[in-house]
Amino acid sequence: MKPYRLLMLTTLMISGCSMVYELIISAVSSYLVGDSTLQYSVTIGLYMCALGVGSFLSKYIRKHLWNCFTCVEIAIGVVGGCSSLILFLANLYLASYALVMYLEIILIGTLAGLEIPLLTRIIEADRKDLRITLSAIFSFDYIGGLVGSIAFPLLLLPHLGYFATAFLAGTCNLTAAVLILFRYRERMRHGRTLRILTCFLLGCMFCGMLLSENIGSVIEGGLYRDNIILSEQTAYQKIVMTRHKDDIRLYIDGNCQFSTMDEYRYHEALVHIPMAYAAAQDEVLVLGGGDGLAARELLRYPETHITLVDLDPGMTALCSEHPLITALNQDSLTSDRLTLINEDAYEYLETCTETYDVILVDLPDPNNEALNKLYTNIFYRLCAQHLAPGGVLNVQSTSPYYATKAFWCVNATLKSEGLQVLPYHLQVPAFGDWGFNMAGREALTQQHPLPEDTRFLTEEDLAGLFMFGKDEMTDSVAVNQLTRPVMIQYYNDAVRNWE
Repeated sequence: MKPYRLLMLTTLMISGCSMVYELIISAVSSYLVGDSTLQYSVTIGLYMCALGVGSFLSKYIRKHLWNCFTCVEIAIGVVGGCSSLILFLANLYLASYALVMYLEIILIGTLAGLEIPLLTRIIEADRKDLRITLSAIFSFDYIGGLVGSIAFPLLLLPHLGYFATAFLAGTCNLTAAVLILFRYRERMRHGRTLRILTCFLLGCMFCGMLLSENIGSVIEGGLYRDNIILSEQTAYQKIVMTRHKDDIRLYIDGNCQFSTMDEYRYHEALVHIPMAYAAAQDEVLVLGGGDGLAARELLRYPETHITLVDLDPGMTALCSEHPLITALNQDSLTSDRLTLINEDAYEYLETCTETYDVILVDLPDPNNEALNKLYTNIFYRLCAQHLAPGGVLNVQSTSPYYATKAFWCVNATLKSEGLQVLPYHLQVPAFGDWGFNMAGREALTQQHPLPEDTRFLTEEDLAGLFMFGKDEMTDSVAVNQLTRPVMIQYYNDAVRNWE
């Protein structure tokens, strides 16, 4: 086996890179299209099927095994290395993104499926010991898959982003091909031509990796209508900030979080209505709200102490330091009346012992499994356990017009925990009709007047926010449970309906 140690090493590299490509395709598709469960399921299923197709096709390759094996590695390196770029371009310029995604998965999977049979036959031709050959090849193949699947979420994506990660994996694939071409050159036909071609492609892939930030800036310029002034990939999400004249917008994973032109409408409704309905206003818990805008509204109450729990330290650091955002949130995240905790909201509620007069759930829409967990009956049960007597829970609940079932699913899920619920909504121009579900253990009645210095809310208009039209109502919804996450389906159906 000694003459083939380099092949074993390249097998590990190749397997790791193939796993990275599939994870990239799934992650990019979730980012661009949404419905992460569907994207990962389709990618895994198609990839496994394509591996079988590649293995089947390998039997038709009877000659020049070394050349075929090397060409397969070159092809995977090029297609996989360009996979992110191809998907983003398809989303921008082609009508059928899904077709491009499927073809990419099938092509990479088929090429990967050719690798192991070809490599087995190459080594077996010399060793005549199938048992040892297969055990060694599959061991390195599986270990490489493990390395790739761990490195992608923990190291590659957070630090490099989609483009640089794909180009880096392509560089590794082509490097493996170069090593094979030089180490086993006496076994190759047209070896010199292949070496020149592979070195050229390797140089292109390396340049792509170096220029990935520039490429990303150009591509993102097509995804967002306004000028991008900040683009940052944190360990948890992609943050983009755009500017058009006086309008600053913040996006997380492609979804708009706020527009400076109208965010006050959303945050006044999120904060001041539950504060008016709560028996006391001393201790407030904000789950999410890493932009500091809900905290800004809460700081209008001189006796209120705020505990803000947001998962992403990158988000809270940005909104504590960037001058455009700190001017908007009025440095709320650095106030001595605010305690900032970077932790998962679910885990925080499981371990903390404090109770709160008001709990504001200001989380992104439930478009994936991780977020769906924070819209379940168990999560709302945890929230209710931390409400002080007369306390109020308020949940951002998407749009009752655009995502009617998702909105009323939040309402039904809160009610399933024995809570009294008051739904309300308002127009936020950047989002459209947007809604909240306010809940408490007792029937909710207004206890305090609204602040006088609001820009949108008034006592006179308050009653109208609790009224819904017929086209914003439905009663055919199920409770969102951890074991039956119907919310994701409701939300993704609404997104597809309004695309």
